[in-house]
Amino acid sequence: MADLLPVACPTPCAEHDRVVQARAHVFDDTVYVHLAELFRALSDATRAKMVLCLLHQDLCTCDLADLTGISESAVSQHLRILRALRLIKSRRQGQLVFHSLDDAHIAILTQVGLSHVRDGDADHPAMEQLLRQFTQGRQ
Repeated sequence: MADLLPVACPTPCAEHDRVVQARAHVFDDTVYVHLAELFRALSDATRAKMVLCLLHQDLCTCDLADLTGISESAVSQHLRILRALRLIKSRRQGQLVFHSLDDAHIAILTQVGLSHVRDGDADHPAMEQLLRQFTQGRQ
């Protein structure tokens, strides 16, 4: 069993310069509320499965019902939540409604999450490069 690190400092040691530097990267609280809503939506296993299925191709409501093993009505309720958070978008094609990921942000988020779950602590040079690009873009 790995040594467990304490979760709190044994003595108060907040370093002013370190805190000031970190504070420069803190957003308005509403950003964190929206981020938490996004992760809350993906915390449901059925919705996570639906998003992962949409990573590779557009699917209609009945396809998603078949893939998830739930009714089309239940799929529609999940899709409503995902659409409200702009995780997916829908388009009508004749009598069918097809769904896809809303944009590249969601595809990247899904791929990174899947990589984390599947590969654990493995080194990921491509992920590290992607992270550097994101952090450089914020400066």
